[in-house]
Amino acid sequence: MMRYKLVVDSCCDVTHELREKLPVEVVPLTMKLGDDSFVDNCKLNLQDFLAKMKAYKGQVRSACPSPGDYAEAYQGADNIFVVTLSSNLSGSYNSAELGKRLMDGDSTNEVHVFDSKSASAGQLLIALKISEFIEQKLENKEIIKNIEAFINGMKTFFVLDNLDNLTKNGRMNKIVGKVASVLGIRPILGADGEGNIAFFSQARGADAAIKKLAATIGEHCSNTCEKIMVITHCNNLKQANKLKELVSAAYSFKEIFIAPTGGLSSMYANEGGIIVAF
Repeated sequence: MMRYKLVVDSCCDVTHELREKLPVEVVPLTMKLGDDSFVDNCKLNLQDFLAKMKAYKGQVRSACPSPGDYAEAYQGADNIFVVTLSSNLSGSYNSAELGKRLMDGDSTNEVHVFDSKSASAGQLLIALKISEFIEQKLENKEIIKNIEAFINGMKTFFVLDNLDNLTKNGRMNKIVGKVASVLGIRPILGADGEGNIAFFSQARGADAAIKKLAATIGEHCSNTCEKIMVITHCNNLKQANKLKELVSAAYSFKEIFIAPTGGLSSMYANEGGIIVAF
């Protein structure tokens, strides 16, 4: 019997409950506030990290897992499917591929690395789809083909209260971030299909932004009946539930998951951030 394993980097916001259900191993990234490093694993005190990040005036940074970290995670299964942060936002994908090469000749394990072209909710959604295909006992080639097609059709959107860390780290246009901050505008941002961050629309105020996000979902998804939606949030369960209510009333998603963001996702989403993928 084939043994399967899912390997994800820690920007994939897998809940403790899902970790018990899925054959998943999380490889942590590291967040850096000056000389202080925080490993994004189950030992991270997220509230302490967020408080220190809020007080820190410099540029926050992150470091992806090493190829050796990935190679170690690939042990213990016959077939390994890997889901990483968008390769345009992090070196995690390249590191995962290098980890695969470290195993060449030393292992019969089959490893396939997926570039999520997304983050957080998008990565979790991909992991759930892989698990679904494994349960259906699809062949490896079928799983890979189906997941690559799924990634190309997946949509990721997000609304953040604070864009500072995205702009400081060059993840989005500094002018957009500055204008949004000064005018109190909350832009609806998302993946452009290639793993970069793009601007889609805007709203003024948190409630209006959630309503606009719900409307944006409808504009980009005509058939929701067979789709799963994942919503992740940084200390903002109230707005995550509000979005779920709006989406449930307007559309017919098969299932909607809500999960809190981990360390890396929280670093960029900041307090109050909402991310959705479908």
